[in-house]
Amino acid sequence: MITHVVLFKLKDRSAQSVEKARDVLLSLKGKIPVLRHLEVGIDVLHSERSYDLALITKFDTMDGLQSYQVHQAHLEVAKYIMSAKESAITVDFESK
Repeated sequence: MITHVVLFKLKDRSAQSVEKARDVLLSLKGKIPVLRHLEVGIDVLHSERSYDLALITKFDTMDGLQSYQVHQAHLEVAKYIMSAKESAITVDFESK
Protein backbone atom coordinates (compact mmCIF):
# COMPACT_ATOMS: atom_id res chain seq x y z
CA MET A 1 0.00 0.00 0.00
CA ILE A 2 1.25 3.49 -0.88
CA THR A 3 0.23 6.37 1.40
CA HIS A 4 0.41 9.90 0.00
CA VAL A 5 0.29 12.68 2.62
CA VAL A 6 0.14 16.37 1.70
CA LEU A 7 0.03 19.31 4.12
CA PHE A 8 -1.28 22.63 2.83
CA LYS A 9 -0.81 26.13 4.19
CA LEU A 10 -3.34 28.46 2.59
CA LYS A 11 -2.94 32.09 1.58
CA ASP A 12 -6.30 32.88 3.20
CA ARG A 13 -6.36 31.06 6.53
CA SER A 14 -9.92 32.08 7.46
CA ALA A 15 -12.26 29.30 8.56
CA GLN A 16 -14.38 29.72 5.42
CA SER A 17 -11.38 29.42 3.10
CA VAL A 18 -10.01 26.37 4.90
CA GLU A 19 -13.41 24.66 4.88
CA LYS A 20 -13.83 25.35 1.16
CA ALA A 21 -10.40 23.86 0.39
CA ARG A 22 -11.29 20.82 2.52
CA ASP A 23 -14.55 20.38 0.63
CA VAL A 24 -12.78 20.67 -2.73
CA LEU A 25 -10.31 17.96 -1.69
CA LEU A 26 -13.11 15.74 -0.38
CA SER A 27 -14.91 16.08 -3.72
CA LEU A 28 -12.42 13.51 -5.09
CA LYS A 29 -14.22 10.72 -3.17
CA GLY A 30 -15.63 8.16 -5.55
CA LYS A 31 -14.24 9.81 -8.69
CA ILE A 32 -10.93 7.98 -9.09
CA PRO A 33 -11.07 4.17 -9.04
CA VAL A 34 -7.44 3.68 -7.88
CA LEU A 35 -7.99 5.93 -4.85
CA ARG A 36 -8.53 3.45 -1.98
CA HIS A 37 -8.73 5.92 0.94
CA LEU A 38 -9.23 9.67 1.20
CA GLU A 39 -9.11 11.67 4.41
CA VAL A 40 -8.84 15.43 4.88
CA GLY A 41 -8.26 17.06 8.25
CA ILE A 42 -8.31 20.68 9.36
CA ASP A 43 -5.65 21.75 11.87
CA VAL A 44 -7.03 22.39 15.36
CA LEU A 45 -3.95 23.84 17.10
CA HIS A 46 -3.24 26.82 14.82
CA SER A 47 0.32 27.06 16.10
CA GLU A 48 3.03 29.02 14.30
CA ARG A 49 4.36 25.84 12.67
CA SER A 50 0.93 24.39 11.80
CA TYR A 51 -0.31 23.80 8.28
CA ASP A 52 -4.02 24.33 7.63
CA LEU A 53 -5.02 21.03 5.99
CA ALA A 54 -3.78 17.46 5.82
CA LEU A 55 -4.68 15.25 2.85
CA ILE A 56 -4.13 11.51 3.32
CA THR A 57 -4.70 9.20 0.35
CA LYS A 58 -3.91 5.51 -0.13
CA PHE A 59 -3.29 3.41 -3.22
CA ASP A 60 -2.61 -0.26 -3.81
CA THR A 61 0.53 0.44 -5.87
CA MET A 62 2.86 3.20 -7.01
CA ASP A 63 1.19 2.91 -10.43
CA GLY A 64 -2.10 3.74 -8.72
CA LEU A 65 -0.61 6.89 -7.22
CA GLN A 66 0.77 7.89 -10.61
CA SER A 67 -2.62 7.30 -12.26
CA TYR A 68 -4.25 9.47 -9.59
CA GLN A 69 -1.77 12.28 -10.23
CA VAL A 70 -2.82 12.59 -13.90
CA HIS A 71 -6.55 11.82 -13.49
CA GLN A 72 -8.79 14.66 -14.72
CA ALA A 73 -10.65 14.92 -11.39
CA HIS A 74 -7.34 15.32 -9.52
CA LEU A 75 -6.07 17.89 -12.02
CA GLU A 76 -9.23 20.00 -11.53
CA VAL A 77 -8.86 19.90 -7.74
CA ALA A 78 -5.11 20.61 -8.02
CA LYS A 79 -5.85 23.71 -10.11
CA TYR A 80 -7.98 25.16 -7.31
CA ILE A 81 -5.53 24.15 -4.59
CA MET A 82 -2.57 25.63 -6.50
CA SER A 83 -4.33 29.01 -6.54
CA ALA A 84 -5.34 28.80 -2.86
CA LYS A 85 -2.14 27.48 -1.28
CA GLU A 86 0.77 29.41 0.11
CA SER A 87 2.85 26.25 0.43
CA ALA A 88 2.60 22.48 0.54
CA ILE A 89 4.77 19.60 1.67
CA THR A 90 4.37 15.92 0.95
CA VAL A 91 5.49 12.49 2.12
CA ASP A 92 4.85 9.26 0.21
CA PHE A 93 5.57 5.95 1.89
CA GLU A 94 4.96 2.26 1.45
CA SER A 95 3.37 0.12 4.13
CA LYS A 96 2.55 -3.56 4.26
